Amino acid sequence: MQPEHVESGAARAAALWSRLHGFGPVVGLVLLCIAGTWLNGEFATLDNGLNVLTRTAFIGIIAVGMCFVIISGGIDLSVGSMAALIAGCVILVMNHIAASISSPTVVVMLGMLLALVLGAVFGLAHGLLITKGRIEPFIVTLGTLGIFRAYLTYFANGGAITLDNKLADVYSPVYYGSLLGVPFPVWVFAVVALAGGFILNRTAYGRYVQAIGSNEQVARYAAVAVDKMKILTYMLLGLCVGIATLLYVPRLGSASPTTGLLWELEAIAAVIVGGTALKGGSGSIAGTVVGAILLSVISNILNLTSIISVYLNAAVQGFVIIVVAFLQRGRR
Repeated sequence: MQPEHVESGAARAAALWSRLHGFGPVVGLVLLCIAGTWLNGEFATLDNGLNVLTRTAFIGIIAVGMCFVIISGGIDLSVGSMAALIAGCVILVMNHIAASISSPTVVVMLGMLLALVLGAVFGLAHGLLITKGRIEPFIVTLGTLGIFRAYLTYFANGGAITLDNKLADVYSPVYYGSLLGVPFPVWVFAVVALAGGFILNRTAYGRYVQAIGSNEQVARYAAVAVDKMKILTYMLLGLCVGIATLLYVPRLGSASPTTGLLWELEAIAAVIVGGTALKGGSGSIAGTVVGAILLSVISNILNLTSIISVYLNAAVQGFVIIVVAFLQRGRR
C-alpha cells in the first residue's frame, strides 16, 4: 500500500473519531436519562424535566461564559463567590433605595441592572490583573474567590442579607414565572446559549478567542489584540455571572456566605464534560449546555434514588473533572 493511501486512511479515521468524540456528552446524557427512568419512574415526568432545566439555568449561564475563558486558555475560580457578593450587594441596594422610590418594579429593575454592571466590573478587574498585571488567571481568581466571599460575609455580619417582602413579591416571578409553560430561567438560559454559540462561531471575536487559546504567541504575530480579547472574555464571564445571579436572587430572596458555594466547580465541570479542551483552543457552547444538563441529571438521579448519598454530589463532579482531564491528555 502506498504511503499516501495510509496517510489518507489515517486522516479519515482521525476525522471520524473526532466527530464521534463530539457526540460523547450527548450519548452520556441519553444513557443517564435511560438509567434515571429505569431507577425511578418520577424521573421521566415533565415536571421533573422542567425542574432539572430550571436548576441547570444558573450554572449553565455561567458555564457559557466560562467556556469562552477556558477556550482562551484561562480559568476563573471565583464565579461562585462573585455571584454571592453580587447577590448581597443587589439586595442591600434594593432595600436601601426602596425607601426613596415609590415603585417596587423600578427598584427591582435597577437591582437587576446593578447585577449586570457589577458582573462586568468584576470581570474587567480580572482581565486587567491578568493582562496588565501579568498574573496567572489561577492566582488572580483564587485571590478574588476569598475576597468576594469575605466581603459578603462582612456585609451580612456572618448571617444572611434578606430582601424586603414587598420587593420579593414583585421580584419572585423572574424565577417562579413561566412563558408557554416553560420557566423564565430556562428561556434566559436558552437565549444566552444561542447568543454564546453565535459569538463563538460566527464572529471575529470568537475566532480570536480560539486562536489565543491555540497559540497565544502566534495570535500576537497575527496582529490579534490579545490583551483586549482576554479582558473582553473575562467581562463576558462576569456578565454571565450577573445574569445568573439576577435570576437566582428571587429564588430565596436572600444572600448568605453559602450562596454560590462550589458553583465554580460545577461550571468548570460542565465546560470540560461538554468537550472543551482544558488547554484551550477548542470547544463548543452546545457541548457546554449538554455538559451542564448532564451534571444536573446526575444530581437529580442521586436525589431521586438512594444509590449514593446526595452529600456526595460535589465528589461526583470532582471525579468527573479528573476523569475527563485524564481522557484529554495531550489534546490541544
